[in-house]
Amino acid sequence: MWAWRILGMFAFAVGAIGLALPIWPTTIFWIAAALAFARSNPAWAQWIYARPGIGQPIRDFAESGRMSMRSKLAALSGMALAAAGTIFVFWRMPWTMAISLGLLAVGAVFVISRHPPFADPAEPLTDMTLEHKGD
Repeated sequence: MWAWRILGMFAFAVGAIGLALPIWPTTIFWIAAALAFARSNPAWAQWIYARPGIGQPIRDFAESGRMSMRSKLAALSGMALAAAGTIFVFWRMPWTMAISLGLLAVGAVFVISRHPPFADPAEPLTDMTLEHKGD
């Protein structure tokens, strides 16, 4: 239990760096933190889920492995930027560049393969709906 809590605190702290440093990924570290906190201190996981803007996508992914189209677009855009940086930095090191681009490609396939979050339950049919349906 303490190991999960320490892992969660570490992942949360590393992810928090991304709040001040725009090129640093926050979400993936906070997903790891939420998963670790879910095993050690669920109240801390709920605190992450309650964060405006980022909490719901983290909850969707942590609980069901699902990603919205907006989340996919953000992740794939970040990967495209990382691929461009990789090509620029490792242009003269083909093996390093190939390994890095290969890992990014695996990550992109994983992101693309995620299903969208569950939709809100539909409203139940009422008598009025059923009456108009027959007209």
